[in-house]
Amino acid sequence: MSIEALARLAEERVDHRFKGLPPDAAGLTVGELAAQRRNLFTDGFATPVLTLSAERLEHNLKLMETYAARHGLAFAPHGKTSMAPQLFHRQLAHGAWGITLAVPHQVRVARAFGVERVFLANELVDAAALRWIAAELAADPSFRFVCYVDSVRGVELMDAALQGAARPVDVVVELAAGEGARTGVRAEAECVAVADAVAAAGTLRLVGVAGYEGEVPRADPERVHAWLRRLVALAVDFDRAGRFADTAEIVVSAGGSAWFDAVADVFAKIPPLSRPVLKLLRSGAYVSHDDGHYHQVTPFNRVPQEGALEPAFRLWAQIVSRPSAEQAFANAGKRDAAHDLDLPFAQVVRRNGTERPAAGVSVTGLSDQHTWLGTGPEADLEVGDWIGLGLSHPCTSFDKWQLIPLAEADGTVVDYIRTFF
Repeated sequence: MSIEALARLAEERVDHRFKGLPPDAAGLTVGELAAQRRNLFTDGFATPVLTLSAERLEHNLKLMETYAARHGLAFAPHGKTSMAPQLFHRQLAHGAWGITLAVPHQVRVARAFGVERVFLANELVDAAALRWIAAELAADPSFRFVCYVDSVRGVELMDAALQGAARPVDVVVELAAGEGARTGVRAEAECVAVADAVAAAGTLRLVGVAGYEGEVPRADPERVHAWLRRLVALAVDFDRAGRFADTAEIVVSAGGSAWFDAVADVFAKIPPLSRPVLKLLRSGAYVSHDDGHYHQVTPFNRVPQEGALEPAFRLWAQIVSRPSAEQAFANAGKRDAAHDLDLPFAQVVRRNGTERPAAGVSVTGLSDQHTWLGTGPEADLEVGDWIGLGLSHPCTSFDKWQLIPLAEADGTVVDYIRTFF
């Protein structure tokens, strides 16, 4: 990655665009504010404010680096989870092969910060975006770009847009996770037709197969393993047919954040092929993990000897209303908290510098700018208290905050994570 581009993030001025930051920091650069090492609770931060745990982030980065290495997997974490170049840099420093993304805008962000390997987990048929990709490939021999194809029509559109390109665009045939699942080719016979179309297009090069096991209908270990075996069998059949003759390595890729243990199991059994196999895992939510959906379904729950991810987000809000003994309201809402899978979780209450568990407090709903709290008899909650909320689904947490304080356990803010959504 480009260290110079990352350094420029520290030169950005702090102002009204960034929620939760101290009002008296306006006009400072991000780097100047970080150097002050302000305390989240005593040095002027305003609620609501989302924080990322420095210690837990580092733990999660190291854990997945170790996991991928132990299982012989290359790792291209899904960057659309955070869209934070500083985190891309740290993931790459922890051994990631590259970064997975979903749409052309995200690729532009990654390239602006010098990411050299991008796996686009989507079919790309936008002519303007394809011409831009072709220009990036022509200008930078070290840039590696791989994307899905899942239809003959898509291949035709890509080929038309890429006429005259200096380098072919590498593609993998996406195998759908089943009938009624998301994108991808539904049947192996159709995969052959798509591969034939790629072979006929001079602008594309078939380098492998891929898919997303998280979309397997009624997913359970047996169904997910069965689909992954189909994916591997497709790669084996393509290789026997000589379809990978133009590539130095064969890409076989899968892996969201719920079933990467199954990916490791099945990919470990890939037989020898005519070329080296890049076994590419793409799990992305691990970087911050969460207190809800992913915490419940993480593979580390099934194989605890592998370790455990730690939720790294906490949203701090303030109690602004206590209208009854059974109800309270905090000043964070849908604009601030992920809520597409689970509501936030009341975790701790802070008053006069003392932190305690949020006993008897539960989140019952969200308005645009308010958290609805139910309070039982044991709840000790007053207007002015700070309440720390755990969040579900990191993919929709990062996108609500453009500059996120990276805080140590004692509240010292050591850096600020810039996001680009």
